[in-house]
Amino acid sequence: MFSPAIRRPHLLNRKDREEESPSPPPAASSHSPSSRGFAVPDRPATGTPAPWNSSSLLARISTSKRTDRTGDSDQIQPVHVAEFPQVVRNAQASLLQKNLSGKNMLAGGIDKETSLAWMICGNELFIWSYLTSVAKDCIVLDIPSSLIGYNDVKPLLGIQWIVCIMRWHNSGASTRNSGEMLHRKSSTGVVLCNKRTQAVAYWPDIYAEFNRSLVLSSSGYGEVSACDAASDCLRFNSLIAAAVPGCIHECIAIASEPAGALWLFQCSPEGIRQRKVHADTLGDGGADHSQKSNGGRSLVWLPSNVSSEGSDRKFFLLTNNEVQCWSISFLHDINVQKLGSHGIVGTDGDVGIKKDIAGQKNIWLLDMQIDEHGKEFSILVATLCKDRVSGSNYTQYSLLTMLYKPNQKFSSEDNVAKVERFLEKKAPSQVIIPKARVEDDEFLFSMRLKTGGKPSGSVIILSGDGTATVALYWRGSTRLYQFDLPWDAGKVLDASIIPSAEDRDEGAWVVLTEKAGVWAIPEKAVLVGGVEPPEHSLSRKGSCNETIAEEKRRSQGFSASVVPRRVSSEAWSAGERQRPALTGIAQQSVVDEESEMLLNRLFHDFIISSAVNEALQKLRAAGAFEKEGAAMLTVMEHGEKLSGMAHLRELQNAIIQQRSSTHLSPQSKTQGTGALWNLIQLVGEKARRNTVLLMDRDNAEVFYSRVSDIEDLFYCLSHELQYIISREEHPSVQMQRALELANACITLVQAASHYRKDHKEWYPSPEGLITWNSQPVVRSGIWSLSSLIMELLGESGAADMSMKSSLWSQLEGLTDILLEAYIGLLTAQFERGQEHGVLVPEYCERRDELLRSLYNLSKQIVEVKYQESKDGTDNPDLKESIFRKVISPILATAKRHEGYQTLWQICYDLDDSGLLRSLMHDSVGPHGGFSFFVFKELVNRGDYSKLLRLGEEFQEELASFLKERSDLLWLHEICLNQFSTASETLHTYALRGSPDGDASFTTSRKPLSFVERRRLLYLSKIAATAGKDIGNEVKVARIEADMRILKLQEEIVQHDPEFAQVKYTNTLLGPSELIEMCLRRDRELSLKAFEVFALTSSSFRSSNRGLLEACWMNATDQDDCVKLSEASTLEGWSDEVIEESLQATVLFKASRLCYSPDAVVYDGTFEDVLPVKKEDVHLRGLESKCLSVEEVLMQHKDFPDAGKLMTTAVIMGKELTFAATEPVEMDS
Repeated sequence: MFSPAIRRPHLLNRKDREEESPSPPPAASSHSPSSRGFAVPDRPATGTPAPWNSSSLLARISTSKRTDRTGDSDQIQPVHVAEFPQVVRNAQASLLQKNLSGKNMLAGGIDKETSLAWMICGNELFIWSYLTSVAKDCIVLDIPSSLIGYNDVKPLLGIQWIVCIMRWHNSGASTRNSGEMLHRKSSTGVVLCNKRTQAVAYWPDIYAEFNRSLVLSSSGYGEVSACDAASDCLRFNSLIAAAVPGCIHECIAIASEPAGALWLFQCSPEGIRQRKVHADTLGDGGADHSQKSNGGRSLVWLPSNVSSEGSDRKFFLLTNNEVQCWSISFLHDINVQKLGSHGIVGTDGDVGIKKDIAGQKNIWLLDMQIDEHGKEFSILVATLCKDRVSGSNYTQYSLLTMLYKPNQKFSSEDNVAKVERFLEKKAPSQVIIPKARVEDDEFLFSMRLKTGGKPSGSVIILSGDGTATVALYWRGSTRLYQFDLPWDAGKVLDASIIPSAEDRDEGAWVVLTEKAGVWAIPEKAVLVGGVEPPEHSLSRKGSCNETIAEEKRRSQGFSASVVPRRVSSEAWSAGERQRPALTGIAQQSVVDEESEMLLNRLFHDFIISSAVNEALQKLRAAGAFEKEGAAMLTVMEHGEKLSGMAHLRELQNAIIQQRSSTHLSPQSKTQGTGALWNLIQLVGEKARRNTVLLMDRDNAEVFYSRVSDIEDLFYCLSHELQYIISREEHPSVQMQRALELANACITLVQAASHYRKDHKEWYPSPEGLITWNSQPVVRSGIWSLSSLIMELLGESGAADMSMKSSLWSQLEGLTDILLEAYIGLLTAQFERGQEHGVLVPEYCERRDELLRSLYNLSKQIVEVKYQESKDGTDNPDLKESIFRKVISPILATAKRHEGYQTLWQICYDLDDSGLLRSLMHDSVGPHGGFSFFVFKELVNRGDYSKLLRLGEEFQEELASFLKERSDLLWLHEICLNQFSTASETLHTYALRGSPDGDASFTTSRKPLSFVERRRLLYLSKIAATAGKDIGNEVKVARIEADMRILKLQEEIVQHDPEFAQVKYTNTLLGPSELIEMCLRRDRELSLKAFEVFALTSSSFRSSNRGLLEACWMNATDQDDCVKLSEASTLEGWSDEVIEESLQATVLFKASRLCYSPDAVVYDGTFEDVLPVKKEDVHLRGLESKCLSVEEVLMQHKDFPDAGKLMTTAVIMGKELTFAATEPVEMDS
């Protein structure tokens, strides 16, 4: 046996107990007197029996000492969590003085959801929180005599009570958050049931100050249960309760009878309504169940977060051979309906447990639990077997795990539930005890199963005789943890888990005892202290095979350094949790482990002696720097945290002294303890919950002893700030508490920063290293506090300006800390070559919000200080001076972190162009820096004059900024006398088909009209002329050509029927589009197509020869050359008449427009693309590239009849004059 409480002198330590308490233990007189103020009369000599020496099925394990594990003895002992409240101790003493020790008069339990413990002593119900080492707030509820019932006939036994506790404000998992410790008096209801009499009591709110009312159920039910109320038979086996959604202080409770009936209790402050909702859950026609508990053995809710319907709730009932699924509807009148049942004991072993196999005599389903996710059902099973060799009977205990199918759909016909399979067997049953003594039914059905504790997969089995054992199925075998409590602890009344501070599913096991308070079982205790169950049948007095079992246990013992699946770090450390310094992997290499040990030892020596002693060489020799300085950084950061912790302790002491010596205002008196103290309590509570070896320590002691886990402080700020600063408090109180927390954070981080500066020569190279204050948990905590402060500062009239000014100063410090943390992390990620992801947008968003809040409040502070300083008359210079002084730190922070919006706002409000220009020179960041931001703001405001004036000083910056804004860029170039460049910009902008693609930094920009385009082209021509560059004549000619094309478009679109619909009013069409539009229209536009060709470039004409040939074919179609030829022949026209007639044709005009000596063609000639005569093609060497106009005309359908006339018209147009040397032969 061993004593778990090292700081309690009345408990013997393990060594002394071994010396003074041989096995079996001596009489009680040999023990030290109890310090609890009362003795235990007629107590058995052995006090509280160890689980393996009791009359439990789990008591057949060897009592030999673990001599091979003495080094782990301190870590495999139960840890004392909390004492009983004094009122409970007084009640226990009073009960013992009445000489009732021989009767089992105590009952108790732990509510998992609310972390409240309860105990019944006599006619009083005590409820308190067990998470504090000494419970201060304990609720005492008087149990009326009518609820006890038949007390004169039979003594009231502790096992006859069921207590259900509900917290009204929140039924989710967050009710077990460690922040609840600050508000434990939340509205809570309690249901108390006497299982023997079926009487129910209901307290709607046990924390109500003035109206703690009690509601009792009626005395009669109209029906008689199978058990006589005056007998020892319990009329209820199990009871569960739940709050009614949407109702205040209303709940329902469901109870199961051994006979198979289900009862529903509807509890409200007005009364309790009870009715039997189902008469026979067993379906055996009401057979006699008075002697055996064959009916409903266990009721369990399906977690509310699993239920798909908000108005319905499912619960499950374990019977003698099956699991039944029930549904309760909260709509209108509460309705309970059976949905289905799943057989556990049957002929199919794949479904559950197969019966009627060899050696099997009977099977009992004892208890059932469901995990918090509603996925796994754990069922405790006892099987009576017969040894085929010896013929003796024994009991085998096993654990069956079933998986619940999500979104299970149940079908029913005629309101009769079907037998359906809604569970699936996860794995074969896990045998806990292979062979144990045969027990009676009363003992078997007193057993209870608890799940959800650490290590993962472990369970606790409680029995009616007050013993409890942890069982863990791991690596194919079961291990049982043997633990013993102090001899005066009494029985184990209940077991639960310590709620995780991070709302994790699992926590350390905790047990409630009769006399010794609450104890926790560390995870490592189960792993290291566990032993294999006995393989042979054992009796209550021990087994002759114990020595063999001990030797086998030793040979198969496992090392504590082997980490099983999902075992937390708390299992392998005690007190201060030392996390791996180099990696997060549990099994480190030998070099890493040795380096870490050396680092810790050297740092410890350094703290004590301040002597280095060649530590750097020792670390390098140990290979500590092979991880690129990560290990060295861990040690130095520990020093930073230690320094910060010391300054934090000084700050807390100063606050306590100030609060004790300062006269507090009425609002401040309502605060109770300070915000920093509450934060320390939360962090300590979180550590105690996660490391059960610390449960017997004070929260503040735990906090200041865990230097390396200072990040937990910021975790609590991030997740539990609402518990420290309640928004329901007076605004000035909220600000005062926020001010205290902000001061603590700044003090902590600044102390660490000063430590880093003072010992910088010890730090490794910072490239790629992420410091502790840049971790997400630290940033999240600071941001949560900063966000709350910004909300408080934004509330109008919340507090006086002096308080706001102080809080504003603290927000400045938090802003600096947070932004520096982001910069450090971003720098490390850049040096590592990692992607930033969402970190940069998050940093920018929070930076801008913080600076904006600081700047807005600074204006209020400036106004207050100005009103206090002025002498009655307005003094703008004084106000400006105050303004510059107040915003100085904001300006510095904004400048350092590229808070361009704040920088711009400051300069704009001051109207200080000099400051603006200075900042533009200094703040050169990505995407143009502050200069681009200023340009963007001026463009959005339409302040182009200031923009151009800044461009004189920031020429390259503005030119780069306006590269996509040609409408403004040319102005900047004109101001810089860059006329030729401005001409190119104007020319390009005038011919741009649509607005700039990037218009994000400007207001609405409409497409250019023809008038605007012509004006821009004129400006471009003027700028080109003013530039006087070489070749400017060519530029001017190109501009003039584009101006003529623009005019042509205006003329061409006038002939388009869609022009009236403003389709081409502002749209600039390309040359090819204009030409194609001409080809589809009348005679006049056919010549416009040649004009467009003449005004384009040589390259355009070369690449569009086919389109040019189509224009000649279209020009031929405009005149009836065949008719003209026939008329000239019939009427005998002279050459002059023929020439005159041909000059009126489109062919002649087109030829003259393109080929005549006075033709205006830009960039080359038409002869280079499409010569007139066929022989000209050969002369120019263009045979493989193009045809001639003559060859194009030969493809016309009228060429055989009027080809000569067509060719003559083209040639005449080219030569302008026609001197016939011979008569022109017309085509016949």
